[in-house]
Amino acid sequence: MQLEGSCHCGSVHFTVESSQPYPFNQCYCSICRKTAGGGGYAINLGADYATLEVEGEEQVSVYHAIINDPETGGKKESPGQRHFCKRCGSALWLWDPRWPEQVHPFASAIDTELPIPPERTHMMLGSKASWVNVSKAPADSLFDEYPQESLAQWHQRVIK
Repeated sequence: MQLEGSCHCGSVHFTVESSQPYPFNQCYCSICRKTAGGGGYAINLGADYATLEVEGEEQVSVYHAIINDPETGGKKESPGQRHFCKRCGSALWLWDPRWPEQVHPFASAIDTELPIPPERTHMMLGSKASWVNVSKAPADSLFDEYPQESLAQWHQRVIK
């Protein structure tokens, strides 16, 4: 499915091909919540990085989150690149050089009508903000950290 996305001010527009377009995976970690999740979580989709086309690329900036370093016990910069519009601040997509073939557009930046997921995964609940109320439907799954199932595996299992 081709996805079209943009920032709020219209300075950045992008397209990307996605075989994982269902917005099912709600992440409550502090990074997603603070950089893209006004409702207490963010939703990333899965897409093919090679198909990403950007108009207004000069208005795109990158943020590397500061994460815990298990080796030193200190902090370090994440290799993951969170792309956002430097004019209006809209979160656009996440790309990580550890998985260079993938890109993860934020569902909130997508203008294309997305399919409604029949179930949702709520992940990183161990770091959710106390004010966030998790609305769980009967088929939803809850995880304190990351689920074992990838975006692609979820789509293969649920969307037949």
